[in-house]
Amino acid sequence: MTFIHKLLGGAAALAMSATAALSEPALMYDLGGKFDKSFNEAAYNGAKRWAEETGNSYREIEVTAEAQRVQFATRLAEAGFNPIVVLGFQNAATIEEVAPKYPGTSFAIIDVTWLGDLPNVRQIGFQEHEGSYLVGMLAAMATESNTVGFIGGMDVPLIRHFACGYAQGAKAVNPDITVVANMTGTTPAAWNDPVKGGELTKAQISQGADVVFAAAGGTGVGVLQAAADADVLSIGVDSNQNHLHPGKVLTSMLKRVDNAVYDVFNAGVDGFEAGVTVMGLDNDGVGYAVDENNEALISADMMAAVDAAKAEIIAGNLSVASYYETDSCPALDF
Repeated sequence: MTFIHKLLGGAAALAMSATAALSEPALMYDLGGKFDKSFNEAAYNGAKRWAEETGNSYREIEVTAEAQRVQFATRLAEAGFNPIVVLGFQNAATIEEVAPKYPGTSFAIIDVTWLGDLPNVRQIGFQEHEGSYLVGMLAAMATESNTVGFIGGMDVPLIRHFACGYAQGAKAVNPDITVVANMTGTTPAAWNDPVKGGELTKAQISQGADVVFAAAGGTGVGVLQAAADADVLSIGVDSNQNHLHPGKVLTSMLKRVDNAVYDVFNAGVDGFEAGVTVMGLDNDGVGYAVDENNEALISADMMAAVDAAKAEIIAGNLSVASYYETDSCPALDF
């Protein structure tokens, strides 16, 4: 029987045994909670799938405060867990500090690709703008008001990257469409504020938006709820969130954090490869979700148009502008 260890605080961390943890992988969640129904939960699903398929166990730890980042990563390394997967761009400094001190431990960090040559670190990024382009197309084809919305979590380049792709996809379908965009905040608290997410959604609906895309971690739960309450469509993110409000979530922009975690755990210590990995449409790193909860909302023509665009992006015939490259977006004025 698989036993998934849980590490939630200092006392449990101090009790970790280096002997027991030998070659056992570990997963360190970012702020927002393991069951945020989005980014962190996608990672959990990947780790859980690996554990169920292999019968092996792993250690997991939830960061609840900024001060815990380096502390928890250090404790995992000291206890002998290997490899260690760390979530979120806000842990870039954590990896830069901790990884060099433990050269025999393999680390992977998700949403970071700019740390340079760290011989024991795998950096995993995603082409979020490509997946967002596709759901932007769907939003433009589904809207009846010619206005769609975007609600981000913390106002950082990563989330602007999502928004930029979304706006480009919407305007590829209809150049005259209005895209309303808001960010929840400028601190990490923006990832876990469903009340604020709901308020922003209501404000966008009052501006005419009838499809709202949330890229906001746990805050997005409030976005999807407010949209369903107002009888307008929403778009989920990272995990497949279609089931949260069946018939009201147009689709979810999948960011396959689950696959990234699964792959690192499955490779283990012996198969670990350092360097930079980028996951996009061409390797199923991003995409959109269609299932029994939303299939009635997406017609065959809509799906055909989106799949054609996907093929063009993969082939290199359609370029989606990256916010990272210019710190600006041709389709959206931040």
